Amino acid sequence: MTPATAKKLSFKQQQLRFREDAILDAVNRLLSRKGFDLMTMDEVAAEVGISKASLYKHFESKEELAAASMTRLLEQTLDHAHSLAAELSPLKRLKAVMRWAVTAHLDGAMPSLPSTRSNIQHALIGYAPYAERVGQLTELLGGWILQAQDTGDLSPDLPGEVILYTIYARSCDPVSDFLKTGGAFTDDEIVGYVERTCFNGITGSPDPVA
Repeated sequence: MTPATAKKLSFKQQQLRFREDAILDAVNRLLSRKGFDLMTMDEVAAEVGISKASLYKHFESKEELAAASMTRLLEQTLDHAHSLAAELSPLKRLKAVMRWAVTAHLDGAMPSLPSTRSNIQHALIGYAPYAERVGQLTELLGGWILQAQDTGDLSPDLPGEVILYTIYARSCDPVSDFLKTGGAFTDDEIVGYVERTCFNGITGSPDPVA
């Protein structure tokens, strides 16, 4: 919630929003650590420090919780993308969004991609705010990808969808978790390595113009 938004809300509404933000923060952490299928409402309530009855006053089900959490995450991603300097090249903006997402994942604030066999898929498909934010982010990043392909900064031979979903996948790539668990690299180094392998590959070719 931004300061401008907070000023428009009554004190009671602000309290409600802060409580819901705390709940969604807890959901993000649990989804990052355990995934949707293993997360329980009892764990969410315990993580926030409220009763399960209080939790149900805000969200009626685990599916609704996860959908709201993923929607807020998309909104944060859009905010970051829109905050990038206009003079940055499309490729640099794509890299910046990916770095932000990988950093959030390493901080435990980026849930893993929902399983295709999980009930959360049905909840997300039926949750209009989530579908709207996905469309907005896809349109924005897709436009940058096309621009970067036109300038030769990204391969024009690859379908845009392949590049888009590759960038999306890096936000929850288990490689970053393995590297962090190993303890040999700092978070900044891990983000840099993930960015490099995503955009440059693992061959000995020189870095492309960014």
